[in-house]
Amino acid sequence: MLERGEIANSWRRERWDSLRLLTPNWQCGLPGVPYEGPDPDGYMTTAEVVGLIDRFAARARMRVRTGTNVISVRRTDDGYQLTTSGSEIRSRTVVIASGACNHPTVPGFAQAVPAELEQLTMFDYRNPAQLPEGGVLVVGASATGVQLAAELRRSGRPVTVSVGEHVRLPRTYRGRDVLWWMDASGVWNQRYDELDDLRRARQLPSPQLVGTPERATLDLNALVAIGVELVGRWATVRDGHALFSGGLRNVCSLADLKMRRLLGVFDEWARAERLDAVGDAPERGAATEVARSPRLQLDLRSGEIRAIVWATGFAPDYRWLDVPVIDPKGQLRHDGGVVDSPGLYALGLPVLRRRKSTFIHGIEDDAREVIDHLAGSLADERSAYASPSTARA
Repeated sequence: MLERGEIANSWRRERWDSLRLLTPNWQCGLPGVPYEGPDPDGYMTTAEVVGLIDRFAARARMRVRTGTNVISVRRTDDGYQLTTSGSEIRSRTVVIASGACNHPTVPGFAQAVPAELEQLTMFDYRNPAQLPEGGVLVVGASATGVQLAAELRRSGRPVTVSVGEHVRLPRTYRGRDVLWWMDASGVWNQRYDELDDLRRARQLPSPQLVGTPERATLDLNALVAIGVELVGRWATVRDGHALFSGGLRNVCSLADLKMRRLLGVFDEWARAERLDAVGDAPERGAATEVARSPRLQLDLRSGEIRAIVWATGFAPDYRWLDVPVIDPKGQLRHDGGVVDSPGLYALGLPVLRRRKSTFIHGIEDDAREVIDHLAGSLADERSAYASPSTARA
């Protein structure tokens, strides 16, 4: 196993200080390392996640080459040639487990933002003390965006959030964590080959959730309640002004509709399983509150905004992969983790084989199936080499 930094490097080096997992602790065990702490319904801090991964690596007796950066992977006649910062490696098979969050995505018009404004991505941000005093524009309203907007507002700063497409969820529903419902109802186990629009499913933003001791819901209504201003999707910069889409109300209405449909799926499952007695009576929550006339532009030179935090998602980095398996959008071509090149595999990508693929709770099932395929392919090769016709040849 090759790791460019330390074990659990991204959790050690690339997360903001207050981050907690979105999944409850009871969903965060690894094979042989279940959660055994006093707070199964709590949410792990980054330090606790690092500890979990460290314990798992030790229990599994993993041979990890830390501080080893992969510079290139090239196809050879009988497998792959890897050039690393430490050595050359030849291998019949390679599993890419570098994830989909290798670098933050920032729109090109960020270059037109006035130079006096400080800009940070999610790899840069650690806590509010980093930012200059004054207003902050948070771009993006998925899990990361809403969490940082709340943190920055509670630090005393005026905060504006630019809202694009998002997935709205309550933290708890009918007395249970919403991710309990996702798991128990089977939604999380939906397979990639059963989905009508797989590409769309893989591009969905992370849901508006936060892990707190209070198990609080953190949606746009919660932000508005603490004084955060909402504007539409940031479209461009013109003459020092940020221009926002006028579709904020429609975007929020669509998110509300999808949330209510999903909660309806949970209710139908509960009725089918005769679990209507679980928790509270079904409820759908209030519609997202949108101002009558949200601002459509903001003068970036006025001093109202002093910093911009880009919570606009991440993208994978395959610049080191010298194999023609990347599509025009920079995504890996694969069928459930079996990459379009013999002996090349992937794990940890969105909806790799199931909707839960990128969660600690969900990757184990994917890993078993992908590695079964890998082992089967190697066994087939050995059988072919051992056959009488091959021996005579």
